[in-house]
Amino acid sequence: MSSASPPASGKKTGPRQTKVPDGDDRARLVCPDCGFVEYVNPRIVVGAVATWAENGEVKFLLAKRAIEPRKGYWTMPAGFLEVGETLEAGAVRETWEEAGARISIDQVLGIYNIARIGQVYIVFRAHMLSPEFSVGVESEEVKLFAWDEIPWDALAFPSVHWALTHHRAATDRKDFAPHGEPAAIHWER
Repeated sequence: MSSASPPASGKKTGPRQTKVPDGDDRARLVCPDCGFVEYVNPRIVVGAVATWAENGEVKFLLAKRAIEPRKGYWTMPAGFLEVGETLEAGAVRETWEEAGARISIDQVLGIYNIARIGQVYIVFRAHMLSPEFSVGVESEEVKLFAWDEIPWDALAFPSVHWALTHHRAATDRKDFAPHGEPAAIHWER
């Protein structure tokens, strides 16, 4: 805690000095007036690889992004977790908002660390409760794809590719640990 006096104006201006706080090991923004430390932590992204099975064929729900980043590319429904929301509820909400589809969560499929942009993706395996879907405000198009129809070269992010591939590897299995990003993207591994 800092014992610094407030500025002459009497106004407290918040975290504005970069320093290593006592008991910490990295530089952070600190308020010189009150000692408040501003921690910048990763954002949590939740999503679902949602499928619809009919006549023995499994199809994957994908949405074409109508917003940046990667506008015009295909993704699974996903987005930032809201405060007060469970991981599962966030994935269900994002699927409804982006693809107009109702889903039931099965289990965690993957946890993907995207450290370079400060995000952690938690992706669930889910199934659609009906074949109905619609375009959401963040989507240009929504479609169910058979595995061999997935537009692999037009997927928005590596995490979408990982999640789809991990879903395929876990087909008919309930006894798997959540998958992760390829170890090759981490220098520390």
